Amino acid sequence: MQKTDKPAVYFNVHLISDSTGETLSGVMRAACSQFENVAPLEHSYYLVRSHKQLDRVLREIEAAPGVVMFTIADTELRSALERRCREIGCPTVPVLDPVLELLQRYLGVELSHRTGAQHALDPEYFQRVDAMNFTLAHDDGHGLDDLEDADVVVLGVSRVSKTPTCIYLAHRGIRAANIPLVPDLPVPPELENLKRPLVVGLKVTTERLADVRRARLRAWKESLSDEYANEDRVASELLYAAKLCAKHNWPMVDVTRRSIEETAALILNLLTERRRI
Repeated sequence: MQKTDKPAVYFNVHLISDSTGETLSGVMRAACSQFENVAPLEHSYYLVRSHKQLDRVLREIEAAPGVVMFTIADTELRSALERRCREIGCPTVPVLDPVLELLQRYLGVELSHRTGAQHALDPEYFQRVDAMNFTLAHDDGHGLDDLEDADVVVLGVSRVSKTPTCIYLAHRGIRAANIPLVPDLPVPPELENLKRPLVVGLKVTTERLADVRRARLRAWKESLSDEYANEDRVASELLYAAKLCAKHNWPMVDVTRRSIEETAALILNLLTERRRI
């Protein structure tokens, strides 16, 4: 889509959930990203589970009319919200309804209308907690003694987003460890002897990584002439990482123009393919 010089269009968007609101927030931001020069003014209301709480939300909507997006399981609360929004002229979007209706028709079963059902303390929940604990204990080369227990081991030079990528994978229930690659230091022997985990390298363009490191130096209030951000040094480190991964036939993911979520999605695809073999 072509960039324009038009002023930003601001509008109120009210996100109302009877749970944590993660679904709503993700849907709203994904939708708004498809429009140029659109700037939503986000009003979030989470854990709305009573008429008293809903009344407070409705007063906020009346004070700042706009689009209303919601995920509420209770039918009485939903009806009250939709009825009042019609009266004050605010469009409402029950974001999960199309998916739920399709599944209901396809499966031939009734909806449970359980509030916060996706956050139940089930085995999947505890798997995510375990994955997060593992990932935090195996950040930046720590915990090498039980590295074989990882699902994924992420490699890369400094500032290629190893840690945030692993944290995101852990949120998806994947035990992820990360190990920094430094040309002057040998890789841990535990890494080269791994059998179970998927080992993945992260790569980026020299220019992009040098920019990131310069920004880091500014944050540290260090000199921008520091060797850490020197493009020749950066290029040498990236070449070392590429050669190491090629030597061991470890796949690499280019993170230059990818978000953390996109990088993690590619790693999840690689992990799925590996598990099929």
